[in-house]
Amino acid sequence: MKEVLDFLKGNKVFYLATTNGDQPHVRPMGFVMEYDKKLTFSTSNQKDMYKQLTANPNVEICCIAANYNTLRICGKAVFCTTEETQRKALEVMPALSKMYAVGDGKFEIFYLDNAQAVCQTMSGEKKILTV
Repeated sequence: MKEVLDFLKGNKVFYLATTNGDQPHVRPMGFVMEYDKKLTFSTSNQKDMYKQLTANPNVEICCIAANYNTLRICGKAVFCTTEETQRKALEVMPALSKMYAVGDGKFEIFYLDNAQAVCQTMSGEKKILTV
């Protein structure tokens, strides 16, 4: 888990893909935390991403490092929104408080269940990482 979390945090921006029917949608993300030993993210229930995740929770995340190593993570989004998870998210990334507040009715937290991660170098070497 630590290696995956460090990769995502160290490269600041990663991309999360969802689907709307058969149309894929990819968006940049910057918030990630470990919560209850799970890779955890946030969104707003006012966004299309939330609607897409509730309709089809299967996602893939992709991130690339400055040395061109890539990280791909696939899993199933499971919402775990509580005041505790919201507080933890705001603690990890205080800038989220510009958009969200604990108990505001729109701030959602989700983790990836059955997540699988693969890191690949430019030369094609693959490494399975624990999530």
